[in-house]
Formats: sequence, C-alpha cells, structure tokens
Amino acid sequence: MRRLLSVTLVIALTTMIKAADAPKPNTLTPQEIAEGWILLWDGETTFGWWSPNESKWTITDGMLAPQADKPGLLVTTSPFKDYKLVFDYRLKKEGDCYVRVGCDWQGHPDDDNNGRQNSLSGLFGATWIHAVLDVHGGMIRGVEYTALGAIPATDVKPELKHEHHDRPGHVALSGNGIIFRNIKLRPSTESLLIRSDLSGWKEYPGKKSKFSVTKEGAIHLESGPGDLQTEGQWADFVLQLNCISNGDHCNSGVFFRCIPGEFENGYEAQIRNEFTAEPKQEYTLEEYDPTTHELKGAKKEKFTAVDYGTGAIYRRAPARKQLSKDREWFGMTIVASGRHIATWINGVQAVDWTDERPTADNPRKGCRLEKGAISLQGHEAAVEDLEFRDIRIQDLEPPEKKEP
Repeated sequence: MRRLLSVTLVIALTTMIKAADAPKPNTLTPQEIAEGWILLWDGETTFGWWSPNESKWTITDGMLAPQADKPGLLVTTSPFKDYKLVFDYRLKKEGDCYVRVGCDWQGHPDDDNNGRQNSLSGLFGATWIHAVLDVHGGMIRGVEYTALGAIPATDVKPELKHEHHDRPGHVALSGNGIIFRNIKLRPSTESLLIRSDLSGWKEYPGKKSKFSVTKEGAIHLESGPGDLQTEGQWADFVLQLNCISNGDHCNSGVFFRCIPGEFENGYEAQIRNEFTAEPKQEYTLEEYDPTTHELKGAKKEKFTAVDYGTGAIYRRAPARKQLSKDREWFGMTIVASGRHIATWINGVQAVDWTDERPTADNPRKGCRLEKGAISLQGHEAAVEDLEFRDIRIQDLEPPEKKEP
C-alpha cells in the first residue's frame, strides 16, 4: 500500500510540474520567437482575421469557437506560402470543420480543394488534439496529430495531390462544433546575411552611420544617419529578423520596396520601443476608397505608441500596443503582399494595414507595388546603437510574376 501511494504521489507531482512548466496558451517561448514562430491568432481578438460570411466567433479563456447561427468562416488577412502551421482543437462528435490553405482572400481555394483543405472530423471528443500541417507552395504536404490527453491519437492522413504549386494563399477556418487555441505559424525563410563581410549588402554613400558584423554574426549599427541596403530586391515577401536596441528608445527601422539608389525611400517598419501607459499620442489616419483609391477622409485616433512605435508602418499605421523593450532581443516579421502589409513583434501582430492609396513609383506619394531593396536605417541621432541578426526572407511572388 505504501509503495502504491508513493508511486501515485510521484505521478501527481510529475503532472503538476509539467503543468507548471508548460507555456501559457496562445503564447510563444523565447526560443520559438528566435526561430521565427508567430501567433496566427493572438488569443484575445480576431485582429489579422476577417469573416467573409460575417459569421460570429466567440473568444473565451484563450479559446476561439464559431457560433452556431451559421457556418463559421474565418480567414487570415495575410497570405503565406511555405510554412509549418500548428494548432490545438477540440471537436464535438457532430462537429464538422476544415482548415484550408492557399485560399483567396475570401477563404476559397482555387482548385478542387485536394491538397488545400484538411478535414478535422476524424478526431473528436473531450481531448485536445495537437495538429501540425506542413505547407509548401500553398499546398498541404504533410499532417500529424497528437492527442494531448489520455486518448491515443488516431492516424488520419489526407489524400494529397503532389503537383508542384508555388503560390501563396490565406489560411481559413471553416465549420462548426469546434474550439481552437495555440494557432501558430513558422515561415520557411532563407538567410540574407551569408558572410561576415556584408556581402550582398551596400551602404548608401556619404552618410555617418557605421555598419559592421559582430563576431556573433549580427549587423551592428551605430551613429547616424545611414542606410544599409540589400543588393537583392523583392516585392511580395515574408521578412524575419531579430533586433536589439542597446539604448533608450533608439530610433531605427526596416525599409522595404525601396527605390534603388535613393536614400531611405520605401515603406518603413518602425523600430522605437517607446510607449505610454495610456493612449496619448494622436495620429491622423487617412482612409481611401478600396475601389477608386480616392481619399475619402481622415480621422484622428490616439495610441500608446510614441513616434508610431515598434512594428508600425511609419506615417501610415501606428503599432497597436507595446510588444518589445529596449536592451532585449525581439523578433520582427513583415509580410508584404500586394497592397496588404502586416507586422508581428515577438510573434504578436502589431499592424494589419492595406495601402489603398493610388499607385505611384514613390511610396511616399502612393502605393508602391514594385520590387525594391530591404534596408536597415540609421536615424539622425548620433547615439543610435542597434544590432540585427538572423535576417531571412521568403519570396511570395508566384513564378508567373517573376522576371525570366
């Protein structure tokens, strides 16, 4: 009896320790952030998603579920192409739900669904199921399930096509009788810093910033102003990097779709870790007609972000909240696809913005869709001190759009 009690106590203690060590739902560990994981759902709002059929979704205690009044449909506003998608779900026996990839912005796949839609109806009950989907070229290439409770997982493998596709698309949740949590995504990206001598990058001449590569392999930026640009150019992409601000509210940014040969002339994902406790900073936000691209008006709105804040699209869309701090490494993800631009800081989405301005060659004057360089900004202040590492990118342009 004493031995049985001891074994029972050990099992109970082990369970408690594992529960205490387990990360909270809808959060990322520092290692996951460094590896480039982002929360596709933040656990609190539907920011970064929309419902084409105006279905209602309930958020309670970090869980997301469609209401039963109509078939649920929730679609990401950002597209992705090559990535790993993971999530937990619980499904009622009578529930019917699909996860779709490679969709258009309304959640519809562009073929017969095979390879782009995965049914979750094979596993149901009170146990949480952990799903892992490998997606390449906008198509599902592999699926794994793990039961997180005592019930063993059932091996359910969809029949997938194996034609080669290379197109980005949106992620959609469709159906009823299901609960989701921990929806995460890690893009497959390639390094933009291959050597220690800044090969593949070039400095804009005549400026004060000093760029160098540390022994740890990070790009070090000090003084200002300055502009370090990639020799390569991209229009639609997923860009990821890790950054640290080694001072108080250092001002920098990551520019993209930059006009070749011009100084800091592109869209800017802002870096400035300064926020107030209450929304005091007032910004003027322009609103354009999505069809005619004519200016409809402007409204003033207050945010906690100072000078737009880290993760903002500078002069266009302030960061919605503080997600990073000075003197701590943080991850930044930028997704640019056509007119739509989104950013994540430490894996949490900071901006979801569509540039509905009329098209223009100059992004300061309108919507620029052409390819451009990626650049790191040295601001005016002489005390700027930042480092950038693990800079990597994935091209989202389909083959038919690429130049021969």
